Amino acid sequence: MVTRTSYDRPGAADAPSAPSTVLVTGGAGFIGSHACVELLDHGYEVIVVDDYSNSTPQVLTRVERIAGRFVGAVYELDIRDRRSLSAVFDRHSVDAVVHFAAHKAVGESTRMPVRYYDNNVGGTTSLLSAMHEHQVRRLVFSSSCAVYGDAGGGPLDESTPARPASPYASSKALCEQILSDVCRHRPEFVVLCLRYFNPVGAHPSGLLGEDPPGTPDNLMPYVAQVAVGRRKRLPVFGGDYPTPDGTAVRDYLHVMDTVEAHRVALDHLADAPGMRVFNLGTGTGSSVLDLVAAFRSVSGRAIPFEIVERRPGDVPELIADASAVARAWGWRPTRDLSAMCRDAWHFQQLNPHGYAGSARRFGKEE
Repeated sequence: MVTRTSYDRPGAADAPSAPSTVLVTGGAGFIGSHACVELLDHGYEVIVVDDYSNSTPQVLTRVERIAGRFVGAVYELDIRDRRSLSAVFDRHSVDAVVHFAAHKAVGESTRMPVRYYDNNVGGTTSLLSAMHEHQVRRLVFSSSCAVYGDAGGGPLDESTPARPASPYASSKALCEQILSDVCRHRPEFVVLCLRYFNPVGAHPSGLLGEDPPGTPDNLMPYVAQVAVGRRKRLPVFGGDYPTPDGTAVRDYLHVMDTVEAHRVALDHLADAPGMRVFNLGTGTGSSVLDLVAAFRSVSGRAIPFEIVERRPGDVPELIADASAVARAWGWRPTRDLSAMCRDAWHFQQLNPHGYAGSARRFGKEE
């Protein structure tokens, strides 16, 4: 376990006198890093654990630069390492956990299903054990619209039966089942499960964004890398879906809206006991070619693409009915597809070769 702690935080005088302490698992990842900024901006004490299997510690330097505050403590560890994870809870009085740590690529999960179950389900049960041991009973869980699978056309609400079509989706559905069972049998546990649709975009500063190692499994970073010249063309997986242009349709959600919802969720954990599930999405579907056209418009760059065979685990359409969270919390996303593409392109322009390739531009990041 590698640790970096800091307690002399710039900007602390502007924070609440007794900020809640939130443990963020996967806090160096794409969504997790943006969530850390959001929480720091709102006065929370943030503790991060991440094994950097799909991220880099450089990200947290940027988080602190944007927020103007230090992250309270950072631990490099795999949350399946129960002894090391328990030691983190020993060191800090944690009020709540936001759980992002997971493998997340649909296509990759079909090639290595055991790895996905081991990491995603095993990590969640390890986390729950540590929380129980240290009497931490509040959790915001990062789930996914993938649990709905091929549920047919039209916006999907939270009552739509789960029909996961990939090991990734099944691992998330299984985690939800475990959390539901824990809340039913241990009523002191409170869980908000957020099924968000397709988070994309970047922090408007351009300092944070999606920088997957190797070949991107997700659409937006692949499009951005084609636009900046890192890749020759975009493979479009399937052109024969029953959708208006034959390509898969998704409900894209700006990452800044996504993490704002997680921060708002912390304010609503005490609203009711047990586990509650909410969709996060815009309610608007965009096809792969719609996103390509929107990115081409904001970047002014050509996006060459070719239609290839469908990818295992993909479904034709996933669009959110997110009216439940709007009724419960008064929360709605505010950024459209153009803003998502604009911010993703800004990040890619400032970081044409990703975080590692931009160290010289932004100064040494360690």
